[in-house]
Amino acid sequence: MFKSEKQKIRYTLAGIIIIAVIGALVNFSQYYNKYAGAALPNIKEIPFRLGLDLLGGTHLVYRADVSGVEGKNQISAVEGVRDVIERRVNIFGVSEPVVQVANSGNDHRIIVELAGIKDVNQAINMIGETPLLEFKEQNSEIKELTPEQQQEMDNYNQEAKNKINSALARINKGEDIAAVSRELSEDSEKGDSQWINSSNGEIFSEAEKMAVGQVSGIIESEEGYDIIKLNDKRAVKEDGGLGLDKKEIKASHILICFEGKEGCTSGLSREDAAQKIQELKAQATPENFAQLAKDNSTGPSAPNGGDLGWFSREMMVAPFSNAAFNLGNGQISDVVETDFGFHIILKQDERIVYEYSIIRIFIDKQTKTDIVGSEDPWKNTELTGKYLQRASVQFNPNDNTPEVRLEFDSDGKQLFADITERNVGKPVAIYLDNYPISIPTVNEAIKSGDAIISGKFNIKEAKLLAQRLNAGALPIPIELINQQTVGATLGRASVEKSLKAGVIGVILVAVFMILFYRLPGILAVISLAIYGLIVLAIFKLWPVTLTLAGLAGFILSIGMAVDANVLIFARFKEEMKSGKPVGRAIEEAFRRAWPSIRDGNASTLLTCIVLIMFTTSIVKGFAITLAIGVLVSMFSAIVITKVLMQLVVTDKFQNRRWLLGIKK
Repeated sequence: MFKSEKQKIRYTLAGIIIIAVIGALVNFSQYYNKYAGAALPNIKEIPFRLGLDLLGGTHLVYRADVSGVEGKNQISAVEGVRDVIERRVNIFGVSEPVVQVANSGNDHRIIVELAGIKDVNQAINMIGETPLLEFKEQNSEIKELTPEQQQEMDNYNQEAKNKINSALARINKGEDIAAVSRELSEDSEKGDSQWINSSNGEIFSEAEKMAVGQVSGIIESEEGYDIIKLNDKRAVKEDGGLGLDKKEIKASHILICFEGKEGCTSGLSREDAAQKIQELKAQATPENFAQLAKDNSTGPSAPNGGDLGWFSREMMVAPFSNAAFNLGNGQISDVVETDFGFHIILKQDERIVYEYSIIRIFIDKQTKTDIVGSEDPWKNTELTGKYLQRASVQFNPNDNTPEVRLEFDSDGKQLFADITERNVGKPVAIYLDNYPISIPTVNEAIKSGDAIISGKFNIKEAKLLAQRLNAGALPIPIELINQQTVGATLGRASVEKSLKAGVIGVILVAVFMILFYRLPGILAVISLAIYGLIVLAIFKLWPVTLTLAGLAGFILSIGMAVDANVLIFARFKEEMKSGKPVGRAIEEAFRRAWPSIRDGNASTLLTCIVLIMFTTSIVKGFAITLAIGVLVSMFSAIVITKVLMQLVVTDKFQNRRWLLGIKK
């Protein structure tokens, strides 16, 4: 394949350089994107995924009481509860929550790791509730305020307005806003600084416009009146990011949907839609994009020229976000397919997401909901999960599509018959944990006590729905038996200490290698640098959840990478002392050192495999990072170091042995 040994070395070196460049771009993409400019394409910024001990959060252990469940259904019931808990913790925006079942005989435990969660008590309260299955029907009752109630609300809100006007007047006269807040504010943070983000609505929008130290005017919202003082602001970091600022982009898009895509009524086939979007792509420029969207897009933003406003990565489906965030300002994407159809995207602008520290005065307003209660479009019926005997998957005999069958007990049978009888032609919603899992339409009154939920299920979706229904139906209380909290400050301190230890260790190793082995030591340090780029890139791309133990595994693998180089260089010295020429000594050194390197690393990998298969959590994380490090270290020592030695250490060093660390 190669005409000469030198050509082989050059090609291998080129491959190593390409791998190193890719690793550097993955690890330092934020700096590349910052300085690349519009001429070069941006690279997707991938943060490290940090575990509970580094990011901070809570570790919870629950025991499931399955005493009221038949033996054969116990495992399924616990898995159903696990699924419900996983959906619950996702409500909190937890970064990569870990929810797993640990079954040991009659002891069934559910382990929940919530990295980055802030409101631990709320999470514990919600997770601790037994899953609730409800059947709801449409709410046709519309509540209106009486004249007396309307007058009562108007008087209350006028008093609130007078109170906020008085507060602003006092601040304008020089009173400290914190003191006024402690006296008048009706929120829980009276007079104290608090950090707010985009979820805080109107006060966040106002804070964005303010300078640090400035006091706002009166901010009115549906909830009440606010006055804020801006104390400070800081960039929000990506989940698990090490110094990566979170970003939002402003973009427009043109959507062409087709039959089979969610909510599509265009009537286009996939082929027709593909042809149309390609034609629009060929025509689109930043100048005519809005008009093309108005004239052609099938999305709800079409009347606004396809404008989507500002959004973060997680607000859009993954294919759309990945394409949009990889664009430069003013660039138009290639065609992107999502669950909604084909898109082309124009990225207009990009900004860093900030959060703001404020002191707030809040005066509550009264609303219609405060007086007459919430007007939910769905109202509860008496039918709940306690009347459901079981849910199972079956197949439609006509088209063999999967369906979910519900079987009620005698009381549930009558309740379900009454509900279906009064809702023929109307939808009935099935809620699990206040979340609608299915909203089928009633075709006829069902008196048998059995119901069929049919739809566009695949077998996996049908099984998941049946599992969720059973989780709501089976009486499985769960009890919190252990809670461990890791603070964010401890996580940051752990990261800093780990990085410091790693840097010190690498520096000491580099100094030792250079002092003891001279030129080969320098080449080993270069090889180790490339090794580090490759391993860290793998951690990001896989992605590997990094814990303190995982970082320890990575640092240990650096030592093993050095160990391989030590074996090679020690053998190289012996070969040189025996009088062999440099090229021959290099070949013999790698050939003779290889069995020791292979056997040592193989035993370590076998240990890692056992730990990965039979352990969990911290130990497993250590084994994974160590195994990755060992595999890459073998490549680093046997390929990278060897190529560098063959390229740099030539026959001209035959008589300059001190440069090779060999005493005369």
